[in-house]
Amino acid sequence: MNILLPMEPPPIPSKDAEHLRTLAICHYVVAGLSVFGIGFLLLHYSFMKMFFANPKLWEEQSKAMEKSGAVMPFNPAELLQIFQWFYLIAGVWIVVSGVLTFMSGRCLHRRTHRTFSIVIAGLNCLHFPFGTALGIFTLIVLTKDSVFQLYAVSKPQTASV
Repeated sequence: MNILLPMEPPPIPSKDAEHLRTLAICHYVVAGLSVFGIGFLLLHYSFMKMFFANPKLWEEQSKAMEKSGAVMPFNPAELLQIFQWFYLIAGVWIVVSGVLTFMSGRCLHRRTHRTFSIVIAGLNCLHFPFGTALGIFTLIVLTKDSVFQLYAVSKPQTASV
């Protein structure tokens, strides 16, 4: 004989908790997109190096300028050396922002370090268009009082010794 006992309905998940979970996933996706950004930067650099460092591409232009009495305004190889610094700085920026975005996603998932996630959301606003959208939505969600209370209630998980 089975006696059916009334069961409690499952707890209704909080909209704020769902928003935090969705934001954490979006942070992981945007951090993953930084890998494609590095790939694009490397591809762009290889094309620029192929064009600027190849003297045969510039011979005809320099001969035409010499005939007219003008001089080349710049040496393409020297210009590439200057641009290498821009490529290096952009590469470091993409890697660092990707790692920080991933770390912010982990913090959102664990509901820890809210201020860190707010700062990273501000930095993500510089990465148009995906980072801008992610940063704005993260700022909107993390500045709500109910989300602040969720962070206060959840305790950071610490490793037991």
